Amino acid sequence: MTNLIPWQQRLSTGTEDIQSEVVDWYRRTPHGKAYVPTMIWGTLQTEAYATVILRRVVEFLGVPDDVPAGVAKRMERQEVLYDGGHQYDVILGEQALYTNVGGPVVMREQMERLLRDIDLPSLTLGVLPVAAEVSVVPLPGFNMHGDDRAHYELVSTGVDITAPDELALHDKAFNALSAAASYENAAKELIGKALGFWSRMTP
Repeated sequence: MTNLIPWQQRLSTGTEDIQSEVVDWYRRTPHGKAYVPTMIWGTLQTEAYATVILRRVVEFLGVPDDVPAGVAKRMERQEVLYDGGHQYDVILGEQALYTNVGGPVVMREQMERLLRDIDLPSLTLGVLPVAAEVSVVPLPGFNMHGDDRAHYELVSTGVDITAPDELALHDKAFNALSAAASYENAAKELIGKALGFWSRMTP
């Protein structure tokens, strides 16, 4: 089964309510997976980075402006990384380290955050190098919340997939991406390279 929920409907009251939903999803999901090719996974975003993202969402969709409240909820969601009861497998595309969200200062602080949290017991963080050969066709980013839902964020709508056979294909795709990704010291090296890039650009 696939559910389509337009963003302007879901965000009709602003960003805080939907961020509260996401907090609940994460708290109820002991083990999650995420493939995020072009931006930083929300649960690892700094406050400054998240503020830029939600500000762009509000301006693009023309929904009520409650960005500070939405950002506060997104920061609350990050508690699952530290509570000892959750595990997340996350793959960032190397491009995510260079997609300019908020300028060099924001990006430098975001890279520092990744390097600080990459060794968390709750987190397995990989980076998919730009030239890595992957055994699946190029894919948009997706999140898997346990074994019962995969979620996509498209331009105009959010998509939830719940059919078991489709979820099995998502798991297979994630495993293929994971096999091509860099982890541990190799991932730190890629993030450190991006940190150097943004540091050189910082005024």
